Order: sequence, then structure tokens, then C-alpha cells
Amino acid sequence: MIDTARLEATVAALTQPGKGILAADESIPTITRRLQAVGVESTEETRRRWRSLLFTTPGIGEHLAGVILFEETLDQRDDSGTPLVEVLERQGIMPGIKVDKGTELLPNAGPGEKITRGLDGLAERLAAYREKGARFTKWRDVYVIGPGTPSALAIEANAEVLARYAALAQQAGFVPIVEPEVLMDGDHGIERCAEATEAVLHAVY
Repeated sequence: MIDTARLEATVAALTQPGKGILAADESIPTITRRLQAVGVESTEETRRRWRSLLFTTPGIGEHLAGVILFEETLDQRDDSGTPLVEVLERQGIMPGIKVDKGTELLPNAGPGEKITRGLDGLAERLAAYREKGARFTKWRDVYVIGPGTPSALAIEANAEVLARYAALAQQAGFVPIVEPEVLMDGDHGIERCAEATEAVLHAVY
């Protein structure tokens, strides 16, 4: 049975006036590119040091209600040995976790269209994430705009995946953040972007 009271309390904590949610859930390939861009080698230690620096910023709790973490971060500690999840909680910041496993090409769909992976074993992973202190989750789908895309197949398939993820998250006591991202890349105009976005949002919500 879904614990509605727990979910409502989480929503209230995440939507405090004047505070936001920080997305610090870069995958290892993404954070590697960002570190290399400033001449820093990407290792588990340099990533830990970067996240520790970020989360120990004085006064950060005055502006953040929650932080979305990458799976690796749940097991990391600051320089004093305190788990980073605890560092956030001490400042009144709720730890969340990205739970999708990235995208892959969607068979029989349009050029470049993808589906997000991660439903397999999600229930078990959610239980482990809760033990490590996570309290809300995020899942991202992507949609490309082009001739014939986003296709009905891609829109419907990804909407179903998002719904299944959200149901599993709520059953496990997590508030699910649902992120259907319509990519702006391309030479289309704003009207086409609005049309594609509306189609995606209607299917998802």
C-alpha cells in the first residue's frame, strides 16, 4: 500500500518557498567531460572531492530543498568521513537519486529516437537507495524533434515507461520526479517545438 502521508510530507519539504532542487546527478561520462574541460582527471576521488566541495558550501541549505544525486554519490563521504547524504540532511536538504540507466535506440521508431532503460530490477534498487538515505527519485526520457519525430511510438513508449517508474517509486515510498525532456536541437521554429512538447506532455500527464 502506498504511504500517502509520507509522500505528501516529502512533497512539502521539496516545495518550500524560495528553495529549489539541485540536479547533481551527472553520470560518470558527463562529469568526466566537465572535469577534463578544466584540466582535472576524473577519478572516484576527484568526483568525491567535487561533490564534497559543493555540498559543504556554507549556507547552501538556505537555498536548496533537495539535491538529486548520482548512484555513486550515495556511498561517498566528505573529507571528515561524514556520508555526503548526512552532510545534506544536516543542512535540511533532502537527498534524491537518479534511477534511470540512460537511453538506447528505440526499435522501429524514427531517426535518433530513444527509450530510457532501468525498469529491470528497479524495485530492488529502490529498497537499497532508501537504506542509503535517498527520499525522492528522478527519471529522464528524451524526445528528438525532426521530420516525423517525435513519433507516436516514441511518445507512447516513453510515457508508459515513465508511468511504470513513477508507480514503482511511490510504492517504495519515494516521490517520483518525472522528466520528459524534448530536446531543442534542430533547425525547427518555436512553434514546432511547442507542438512537440504539448504532444509529449499530453501523453505523459
